[in-house]
Amino acid sequence: MRYSVEVKINKPIDKVVTLFDDPNNMYEWMEGLKSFEHLEGNPSEPGAKSLLKFQNGRRKIEMVETIIKNNLPEELTTTYEAKGVFNIVKNRFLPISNNETKYISEQEFQFKGFMKVIGFLMPGAFKKQSIKYLNDFKAFAEKQ
Repeated sequence: MRYSVEVKINKPIDKVVTLFDDPNNMYEWMEGLKSFEHLEGNPSEPGAKSLLKFQNGRRKIEMVETIIKNNLPEELTTTYEAKGVFNIVKNRFLPISNNETKYISEQEFQFKGFMKVIGFLMPGAFKKQSIKYLNDFKAFAEKQ
């Protein structure tokens, strides 16, 4: 499953990218994120791996993030591996004007096992979550 979502942020591109590239800020806009632990490699560089732990209600999810490419603001490509799900995310930031930035997130999901059923029956849930994260990041960035 592939899709792309985008949002306009009313902040200059350099400010947006600085906020986005700081892992400590993820707690401000990623609902349910309980921890972000660097595992290996140089942070923010290709090959770096981190463990993200989420909790939404009783549901707990752990995923490993691997940085594939980082030449922000043009592109940050990462993969996320969780039980039954492999997600490739390409984030891009484009200046619209001196005080506006377009944030584009391209998503590709690959499912295994039971998650194939979930992906087939509820594809809109994944896109809805991606849009929520973009809008939550926008709200966070515009408050800074």
